[in-house]
Amino acid sequence: MEKLVNDFSFGLFIWQIILFLLLLFLLRKYAWRPILNAVNEREQGIKDALASAEDARREMENLQADNDKLLKEARAERDTMMKEAREVKAKMIADAKEEAQAEANKMITQAQSAIESEKKAAMAELKSHVAELSVQIAEKVVKKELSSEKEQLQLVDSMLDDAKLN
Repeated sequence: MEKLVNDFSFGLFIWQIILFLLLLFLLRKYAWRPILNAVNEREQGIKDALASAEDARREMENLQADNDKLLKEARAERDTMMKEAREVKAKMIADAKEEAQAEANKMITQAQSAIESEKKAAMAELKSHVAELSVQIAEKVVKKELSSEKEQLQLVDSMLDDAKLN
């Protein structure tokens, strides 16, 4: 250390200070501003990127909320459609049952009408047959001269027996 103090030169020291100040001036004028500007631009770019990321995050949250809302609406609409479909199905089944019941009632009524008309036709035929038998009996009675009441009764009994056999 002594050697440094003994070899110390004020002229050299002053020149070194002047060169150092000149170097600081040149660095300040030509290097620090561009470096500081680059650092500031980089800092601003990072801030902008962070702000953009935050905006994108908010946008994603909004989109997620919108998606959830749309999903809920779609589910509600699906449930409504399913409910309506069930109601339509129930109505169609009820209508079909009602129509089948009406058709069955109509068929029963037609069958009863057919039975009634067949019954009337059978009764008419029976009456016609009875009338025919009555005419035949009367014809036989008229043809035969009956002399006694006993013969008349025997004839009537025999004709009734004949009629029952047929």
